[in-house]
Amino acid sequence: MTEAPNYIRDLVIANRILAHEDVLDAYGHISLRHPDNPERFLLSCSRSPELVEPEDIVEHHLNGQPVNPDGRKLYLERFIHGAVFEARPDVVAVVHSHAEDVLPFSMVPVPLKPVLHNACKMGSHVPNWDIRDAFGDTNMLVAKIEQGRDMAKALGNASVVLMRGHGFTGATATLMETVALGVYLPKNARVLMNAMRLGNVGVDGVKTLSQGELDLINFGPQRHDF
Repeated sequence: MTEAPNYIRDLVIANRILAHEDVLDAYGHISLRHPDNPERFLLSCSRSPELVEPEDIVEHHLNGQPVNPDGRKLYLERFIHGAVFEARPDVVAVVHSHAEDVLPFSMVPVPLKPVLHNACKMGSHVPNWDIRDAFGDTNMLVAKIEQGRDMAKALGNASVVLMRGHGFTGATATLMETVALGVYLPKNARVLMNAMRLGNVGVDGVKTLSQGELDLINFGPQRHDF
């Protein structure tokens, strides 16, 4: 791994961290906009994240098609990443996870609000996207660029979009921030759920982080390296 470019090394490490933290299962993935060509992004071939090596990283066009697959099997949901990079020039890294803790908030009209300091990158608004609204009954996978674009439209300018009965997609301006978002968003969902149970209240009865607090946390001293 020491012979790979630093950005490839960092993407491999990001895969390993998120797998270790149980954010990515065998089907989750994280991607990075190519630092030398913003019209392309880097994503592993279809491999369990904890096993990803530098040679597994595949360069893709923003439409989700590989530049040179070299016979490697690709993630079916690579269109999630391409569509977000296409819609959001400010985004540098994208994570897609099936974390169970966020799923209840994708199914009911209860918003996922920030309550955890380290989850500040989620922002104050987390939109929901339901693939059935535009595409009818499907296998719930984002297997076409048109589906990815519809999801990216729901994401808008937010950092996270929940995917009904599926998981979430997160996007930020750095790879490290996206890793942190992936790790702490499910933790935030657990804390919020427990607070609602403990107080026997709805989300409006929980003291969530204010926009001012989110701004101060986000602009405070942070490290952006592995």
